[in-house]
Order: sequence, then structure tokens, then C-alpha cells
Amino acid sequence: MPVDASAYVAPTAVVHSEAQIGPQCRIGEYCVVEQDVVLGPRCLLEPYVYIKRWTTLGERNEISAGTVLGTDPLDKNFSGARSYLKIGNGNRIREHFTISRGTAPESETVLGNDNYIMTSGHIAHNCVIGSGTVIASCSLIAGYVEIEDQVFVSGEIAIHQFSKIGRLAMIAGGVRVNMDAPPYFLYGGLYITPNGLNKVGLRRAGFTRADTEPLKAAYQLLYRSNLKQEEALRRIETEVPTEHTLHLVKFVRRSKRGISRE
Repeated sequence: MPVDASAYVAPTAVVHSEAQIGPQCRIGEYCVVEQDVVLGPRCLLEPYVYIKRWTTLGERNEISAGTVLGTDPLDKNFSGARSYLKIGNGNRIREHFTISRGTAPESETVLGNDNYIMTSGHIAHNCVIGSGTVIASCSLIAGYVEIEDQVFVSGEIAIHQFSKIGRLAMIAGGVRVNMDAPPYFLYGGLYITPNGLNKVGLRRAGFTRADTEPLKAAYQLLYRSNLKQEEALRRIETEVPTEHTLHLVKFVRRSKRGISRE
């Protein structure tokens, strides 16, 4: 069994002989780790964690009790073929959460680094979650959703499949995300509605006044100028071009579902 000599595996845990357990990992009571699983250094599995086949975790991930990683997709098109769940470094995934691997053969669900994922929710097949995000309790993320870095997803949110949420967006609790959410903005309502800049999130991320003022102008052009969307984007590019406003423009242009509106 390729378990590093410095790792701890509880007597009641079941670790397949073809799993790879890195240095200083701790695997709690009654955990199950299937074959073709890789745990990087210093990962912690609390009791009753189930890591299914073809799941890879980087280093320093903390997985709380009752969580299941690498579940078969909740998708009628799933054939049972090999697909993957790939998780980066430094993530905290709290109790009773499930994350599925990809649906199509050799496809993958991906989580980045340093995400804090709270209790009793689900991330579906083929999602791409960035780094530094917070996903609060009881939120449900459907298949093929993309969430960029530093997003805050509040509790009891349902995100429709194929939706995209941009960097440093904040989604209020209970929102139904059925359209794309451009980056840097705050969203509320029963169905997702933009409500200005995510000022608190931007400040915490180290954005200065010089960073936020162009974003404020971009918000006005995009949502309150009565311009057609493409004309508003062109004016953002020419009147307030910064790293962040140009990222906003790129996000809006690549939207296939359409962006949320006031």
C-alpha cells in the first residue's frame, strides 16, 4: 500500500492498495479511499469521508466529516467511463458536501486553491471553481458552471447549469442564478440582479480608489446608460481602460447565457 511512512491512517479506515497517500496526511476513523486516488502532503480527512476513484487532492486540504468527493455525476448521460475530480491546495471543505467528477470520458471537475466550502451543498460535474472563493452552506452548483477567483457565494443559492460568475462577485443568500454574473459586482433579488460594486469584497482584496472608480464608471455604462451592450463595452474600453474593466468587458463578451440585468 503506497502510504507514506509519516502518514496516519485510522484502524477503521479503508485505503485501497492503489491509492497514493502523501507525507503527513491524516485519515480519520471509518474513511474510505478508493483506488486511483491521490492525496498530496498534509491532507486531513475527518471521520466518515469517502474519496472515490480518480480523485486527486493537492496539499493541505482539510475535508470534514461526511463529505464525499468524486461522486458519479448526477447526469443521465453518464456512461460510467473514467473521468476526474481535481482539487488544488489549501482547500477547506466542510461537513456533508458532495462534489462530482466529469460526465464525458476523460473530462474533469476542477477546484483551485484556498477555497472555503461550507456544509451540506453540491458542486456538480464539469464545474470549474477558481481560487480563494467562499461557497456558503446549502448552495447547489449545477453542471458546467464556472466560478472565477475570489467569488463569494452566499447560502441557499441555486446556480443554473452553464452559468458563469466573474471574479470578486458577491451573490446574496437565496438568489437563483439563471444568468451570468459579471465580475466585481454585488447581486441580489430572487432572480439574480446586479446592485452596484462589491465594495466590501474589493476593499478586502486590496483594491484602491484608483481601481474602483473605473469599475464604478463601467457599471454605469453597462447598466444605466441605456446604451446597447456592445456600444457600452466599446465605451468602457476607450473611456476607462484598466486591467479590471477590460477583464469585465472580456467576461461579458464571452457570455453565452447572457448577463444579469437590473
